Amino acid sequence: MSTNPPRLPGELSFMALVVAFSAFMLWSSFRISKFDSISSPGVFPMFCAGLMLVTGLMSLRQAWKASPSADTDQTVFQQFVIQLAPLKLILFVALIVGYMLALEVTGFLVSSYAFLLMSMQVLGSKKIVVNLWVSALVLFCIFIVFQTAFSVVLPAGSLLGPYTPEWLK
Repeated sequence: MSTNPPRLPGELSFMALVVAFSAFMLWSSFRISKFDSISSPGVFPMFCAGLMLVTGLMSLRQAWKASPSADTDQTVFQQFVIQLAPLKLILFVALIVGYMLALEVTGFLVSSYAFLLMSMQVLGSKKIVVNLWVSALVLFCIFIVFQTAFSVVLPAGSLLGPYTPEWLK
């Protein structure tokens, strides 16, 4: 006896969008060559879009039949936000944005080291000493590969001003 899992918040809307997109892609691929022959340029895209439409309709039907999740202490919108954007994801995106902003100011080495350390913390590593060493080792390897093998000049950062140490060149 198999029981259907409950419908996730936003699942029905997403599946409806997949079906609409699939139908649009099927129509667009049909317009390529109007299915003149089995070897015409639009046949493979039509096949793929048709397959996507059929499986999308099957998934939409399954989502329609499933009962909504039974978590009653949260609204559907709250459940949707929690599932779509958990705290770990938001923190990691913030780290990436911070890394991009810090890269120009502090340079590749400092900003990458800080990013690696904080990323490991956000992703759940609790071993501070191991994180310090792993970040340094990974950064050293990346630096050596990009400097020597690829001859890429990594940004030194504006904190160093016009002075760039010889080993960074």
